[in-house]
Amino acid sequence: MRADATAGGSARVQPDPAEVGVRLDRMLANHFPGLSRTRLKRLIEEGRVVENDIAARDPSHRIRPGQIFIVFFPVIEDAAPEPQPLSLDIRFEDAHLIVVDKPAGLVVHPAPGNPDGTLVNALIAHCGASLCGIGGERRPGIVHRLDKDTSGLMVVAKTDAAHQALSRDFAARRIDRAYAAFVWGVPSPPSGDIDGDIGRSAANRKKMAVVGAGRGRPALTRYRVERTFGKLAALLECRLATGRTHQIRVHLAHIGHSLIGDPIYGSRAGRAVARSGEIGARIGAFPRQALHAKRLGFAHPADGRALIFDSPLPTDLHELFIVLERF
Repeated sequence: MRADATAGGSARVQPDPAEVGVRLDRMLANHFPGLSRTRLKRLIEEGRVVENDIAARDPSHRIRPGQIFIVFFPVIEDAAPEPQPLSLDIRFEDAHLIVVDKPAGLVVHPAPGNPDGTLVNALIAHCGASLCGIGGERRPGIVHRLDKDTSGLMVVAKTDAAHQALSRDFAARRIDRAYAAFVWGVPSPPSGDIDGDIGRSAANRKKMAVVGAGRGRPALTRYRVERTFGKLAALLECRLATGRTHQIRVHLAHIGHSLIGDPIYGSRAGRAVARSGEIGARIGAFPRQALHAKRLGFAHPADGRALIFDSPLPTDLHELFIVLERF
């Protein structure tokens, strides 16, 4: 499936053996976790899901062995992003790519609810018109994303060749990515793998969750405890073997150690701490998920040299660290 398949392209979908007998709309939701079941059902009913040149218009159709579907996505007519001169923390730049340290609160690309003021708008203003169209009009240059309230390092392509090369390296897991994560409680063992498929939550379609085999996409997160704050909390280093939506947040919540400040996947532990005095209230009121993309390493797409970047904790997470040490 192409990276921009859901923006006016098409995608070939071959159900997994475990998806035989599963509803068509649910199967597609497994393969397109960024799309709602409502939108996928509408695509089916509009005849945009095809098998052997015949539209499959029934969302409740049960998958049979050997079926292969083509999904055709309508062109999204959103206006192209406009340049906006916003401040950027640039860590590296040449003719092929740019590495930025994204602050928390900055949306990566325009989307419903965030039509402008995004990283893409700032990049177009900085790089000029040459960036437009690279990797797709709505997300020019974007190879990977960070959530709005996750801070840290990102690489953006400035040429089609760089975009294709970096996209291949991300898909092949040749990118070195490490995150600093402040979590409630102390994981045991102090290091390990969290291996669980991620898909849409059955209870809340706006959330992701660890789901049963065949209902999501494989995901693997490796963690290591770097610092403990009594039994209250810990600072982890997390490394991604895959790159699913909200992966670190979902996996840590799944093992009972959600991120401090996570508004979606937070835990009762955070609410309990917030009631335990002034310092506890400060920790419990941390205003974003305490997650920072601290390391990014990759091979330069033009000459192959190794590039490695490290980002220290931003001010808000450094202050959280100090408060946790006092608790």
